Amino acid sequence: MNEKLQHLAQTLEGEFYFDTTMRILYATDASAYREMPLAVAIPKTKDDIKKLIAFAHTEKTSLIPRAAGTSLAGQVVGNGIVVDVSKYFTQILEFNAAEKWVRVQPGVIRDELNMFLKPHGLMFGPETSTANRAMMGGMVGNNSCGSNSIVYRSTREHLLEVKTILSDGSEAEFKTLNIDEFHAKCEGETLEANIYKNIRSLLSNYKNQQEIKKEFPKKSIERRNTGYAVDVLLDSAPFTAGETDFNFCKLIAGSEGTLAFLTEIKLNVVPLPPKETGLLCVHFNTIDESLRANLIALKYHPTASELIDHYILECTKDNIEQRKNRFFVQGDPGAILVVEFKKDIRDEIIAIAKQLETEMRAAGLGYHFPLLFGEDTNKIWSLRKAGLGLLGNLPGDDKAVPVIEDTAVDVNDLPAYIAEFNLILKKYELYAVHYAHAGSGEIHLRPIINLKTEEGNALFRKIAEEIATLVKKYHGSLSGEHGDGRLRGEFIKQMVGEKNYQLLKEIKHSWDPGNIFNPRKIVDTVSMNTMLRYTPGQQTPKFNTVFRYYNQDVLQHAEQCNGSGDCRKTHLSGGTMCPSYMATRNEKDTTRARANILREFLTHSDKLNRFDHKEIYEVMDLCLSCKGCKSECPSNVDVAKLKAEFLQQYYDINGVPFRSKLIANFTNSAKLAALMPGVYNFMMKNKNTSGIIKKISGFAKERSMPMVHKTTLLSWYKKYQSEKSKHSQPSTVNRQLFFFCDEFTNYNDTEIGIKAILLLERLGYEVIIPKHEESGRTWLSKGLVRDAKRIINKNITALKDIVTADKPLIGIEPSAILTFRDEYVDLADDDLFDAAKKLSKNVFTIDEFIANEIEKGNIASTFFTKEKRNIKLHGHCQQKALSSVAPTVKILSLPGNYSVQTIPSGCCGMAGSFGYEKEHYKLSMQIGELVLFPTVRNQTDDTIIAAPGTSCRHQIKDGTGRMAKHPVEVLYEALIG
Repeated sequence: MNEKLQHLAQTLEGEFYFDTTMRILYATDASAYREMPLAVAIPKTKDDIKKLIAFAHTEKTSLIPRAAGTSLAGQVVGNGIVVDVSKYFTQILEFNAAEKWVRVQPGVIRDELNMFLKPHGLMFGPETSTANRAMMGGMVGNNSCGSNSIVYRSTREHLLEVKTILSDGSEAEFKTLNIDEFHAKCEGETLEANIYKNIRSLLSNYKNQQEIKKEFPKKSIERRNTGYAVDVLLDSAPFTAGETDFNFCKLIAGSEGTLAFLTEIKLNVVPLPPKETGLLCVHFNTIDESLRANLIALKYHPTASELIDHYILECTKDNIEQRKNRFFVQGDPGAILVVEFKKDIRDEIIAIAKQLETEMRAAGLGYHFPLLFGEDTNKIWSLRKAGLGLLGNLPGDDKAVPVIEDTAVDVNDLPAYIAEFNLILKKYELYAVHYAHAGSGEIHLRPIINLKTEEGNALFRKIAEEIATLVKKYHGSLSGEHGDGRLRGEFIKQMVGEKNYQLLKEIKHSWDPGNIFNPRKIVDTVSMNTMLRYTPGQQTPKFNTVFRYYNQDVLQHAEQCNGSGDCRKTHLSGGTMCPSYMATRNEKDTTRARANILREFLTHSDKLNRFDHKEIYEVMDLCLSCKGCKSECPSNVDVAKLKAEFLQQYYDINGVPFRSKLIANFTNSAKLAALMPGVYNFMMKNKNTSGIIKKISGFAKERSMPMVHKTTLLSWYKKYQSEKSKHSQPSTVNRQLFFFCDEFTNYNDTEIGIKAILLLERLGYEVIIPKHEESGRTWLSKGLVRDAKRIINKNITALKDIVTADKPLIGIEPSAILTFRDEYVDLADDDLFDAAKKLSKNVFTIDEFIANEIEKGNIASTFFTKEKRNIKLHGHCQQKALSSVAPTVKILSLPGNYSVQTIPSGCCGMAGSFGYEKEHYKLSMQIGELVLFPTVRNQTDDTIIAAPGTSCRHQIKDGTGRMAKHPVEVLYEALIG
């Protein structure tokens, strides 16, 4: 087979992989399933897809269409060829504002489509929680909707036309047909004609019609995705008089890629909603109260009514990003119902909210009714949307599993249904997380189960069986928006009855007689508790790791990644995670891929050292260790930590590369260079000598090298202190503080360090540089974690008894000073752990320190110029992950007429040594070109470019020719007098 696959690869314009690594990375999605595919295809053209179809026929294999891979029911997991359209089928092809439609390829991202439509006053309505990476092909395949389905319903209602390639390789377009056009389509012997003839025969049959009406979910349930949507298709001409014209798009929506391969999608778009949005966040003591109150809320015609239960709220306490979004929560509510209203006038929302609150209070429902507007609304929705990923944070092997999370019932039945649901779980001593779409009768319910055990696997199935029976009792839908896939497909027969199930099989066969399109989904599905990520009873060894993992081991930390794909958002959506994916658009370069590859080998390797796999090394290679995932991943998977751990374990077996040793030993090298800075700088500037050095070191010849200053900061400080003592003056000191003289500031950015100290003194602070070691950052960045640990322990010992809340430790290089908050706590020896935690609370970036002092009234704008200046700020990755850019904006706004705008960039692309390395240089610059470089180039010469990070400033210089300043420099130069 490998020879045949190799031959196929050579005929395609796109990419084709059948190596172990890529197959592993595509063996899972966001579901509980795992199955190794035969190969992975990334087609560029329709001809590529046709060739893949022909190959599948010839070789009796299958094609599994895939977009972002965020499906929760195993829709894109299978043993055939996974066909990923997310890289090349990404064009918006045609747009008609007057007629309100847009034609796109299946790899267009929902949020990015709306960015395109917004200037025209239009949008695509349905919104999934994954909208910043979910693609239109996947939304059609799953018939996705979201929190606003009360208004916009599902993708099906907005799908106008599709262009497809059928299972015989022929092209077909499906759209609205009048009766004459429909019957004309039935003429002939093509596959397309046979498809039309088959549906005409099946749905014209009176007995079939009655069976569909009897067994399919209630029509009052907007979210119903059980099997193929023949119930919806039946409600159209020619089968039901007076109904809308026939359109196969109604069947294709929700068909999960089992019928045809989509190449183009024509969508209805709608006007933007009213400009004012208000969220009434009603607090309840119990879930039942919230669901009864939901029925009251719906009487006031909200645009959304979303549930967040106490388990989700608890998870957000430990998530760096979401902790900021809890500002509105009072006490520990059992549930919060977020009721959204959109109106042209805010007062209208306030009036409706008051009426709703009055009625709820009269019914004895709800105890706190905060009404939020503006930017606060985005924080609430971020909290709600983060629910899925946050559930992955549960320590250990017990997880909130997707098994019966997508059931939908009539909204009036919801309180009784949920009560019975919880009684079933109670019988098995289980509990579930409740969240999401109360307003449309669908609550995402996830029981906590350990799928690694035989008992957990059996329980997984038992719960599915019992809940399916309960859903049928209420004439509900087992799938509301997440699809059937291989999770629920097995129960479709129970949900729609034997006769209807046979009808669905006939439909599948008429479209795909060779069964090549995503087989074993919807019909003929295998047992739902097979081919899972975890094998029942699997045993994994204990890992002797260097890092500390809290209430888990390194494998369990990797397993926190549930595949939700937040790391697949692009630069257009903002954020830092994941810079390498943003540039390459390759699944291999996602945070998810890195967690997946590590999980795979730590689980299944037969080596004594399970880290000893080149495949892991290759997938981890393009991780920039930016730390974006630590805060932006809703599951808090810290891949930078996992990469450092992996490299240390891998080097234990394979040795440390020369370049890694060189970079890790930066401080020692810089110390030598500082002895003769002129000679060193000449060698680094001279084309010939620097070329030789770069070649030997493995650095990119295009990259400029950092210079060492003529003196070190420590040398200057000693001389400065000595001079001060000779000219002692009356003290004006408000407070003492310790200054961390990191290795980059000491040798390279000495001028910035000097200005920082002088600035602080002018502001009334005594600056003390205590005795300490280097930060350890360079050792961590190259995976030499044990060496870093020794440095860390020395620094904790040196600083733990002198640094306090009254005398904090501050630093100017984010990557160095923030190590105290992150790796220091994870790597401190057990006897220093408490000291490390205490120390971490009293360590600040200089931006944070000055911002805090401004808040306390200790620093005023009177110290600074009134001159007008514009500043563009690029935040440091680790600052964004472990702190915030907000303090930097605050301090740069201290001079009264300074205007500060944050550049919406993620990582600059340099990431310490990453951008220097010859094999990474090109990608480094690609990342810079996404947002940062173009923004900087577009600024006027008198605009100040500010960046706290030393690597960021170097990258900006190399990429744009502009010299960026540390915020400290900006403030120092703004001092008056």
